[in-house]
Amino acid sequence: MESTQNIREKFGRFRILVVGRANAGKTTLLQRICNTTEKPEIFDREENKIDAAAVQGSVKRGCHNVANELVFRSNRDFVFHDSCGFESGGEDEFTKMKTFVLDRASTTKLKERIHVIWYCIPMDEHHRAITKAEERFFSECDTNNVPVIAVFTKFDALWDDAYGQFKNSGLSRRECSDRAPEHAKKIFANAKIWDRLCETQYPPRDCVCLAEMEKDSADCGPLLQCTTSALGEEAMQMLLISTQRTNMALCIKYAVEK
Repeated sequence: MESTQNIREKFGRFRILVVGRANAGKTTLLQRICNTTEKPEIFDREENKIDAAAVQGSVKRGCHNVANELVFRSNRDFVFHDSCGFESGGEDEFTKMKTFVLDRASTTKLKERIHVIWYCIPMDEHHRAITKAEERFFSECDTNNVPVIAVFTKFDALWDDAYGQFKNSGLSRRECSDRAPEHAKKIFANAKIWDRLCETQYPPRDCVCLAEMEKDSADCGPLLQCTTSALGEEAMQMLLISTQRTNMALCIKYAVEK
């Protein structure tokens, strides 16, 4: 087994492409992963820092460079790429994102490879969870063995739906609240969102449901564990585990199993 130091020297930092429509909770999720409330710094491919205000202006005009690197000062060993743009349906944006995936999934420059893709789908709009953007991504985007994790964000919105279904059942408010999270899983299953994704040409490797990510007590452990398992290759697993600093249980679990 290679040492963590050797793996870092070979593969560099852990890179994640984050995909998802606006207001899918992507920024909040990344802040939790890096244990911060600050906005990320932005760099180009040559690691030149970019003015965040200028980038924001470009995004509003419909322009965005997926190759830009988002890095949080609290954990510079994670590098994130944001796909924002193609979800609105633009052909040019989709082509750029697809080209980026194909390039970074197989580049011989190991330190520039993306290691996983998190596709964020918000559950506050679960009736339209799978739009044309999702259909197109999972039917046309061959990620060349880079695992894709479907991340169902804002899952607590389904808790609210479940609570509403219990309100007239004669249960107390406390009982409604206690039962809502479990019933939300049934609502999710009945919507067959995961089933539909699994039937696509290039289905996600796995999925995870995340709730209340805006809270200080938010738990990213399920996503990190899911990602570690999906990576498969031991060197990549070690790279992720050594990079993340929010889940000691994952470190212990991996150490015991190995």
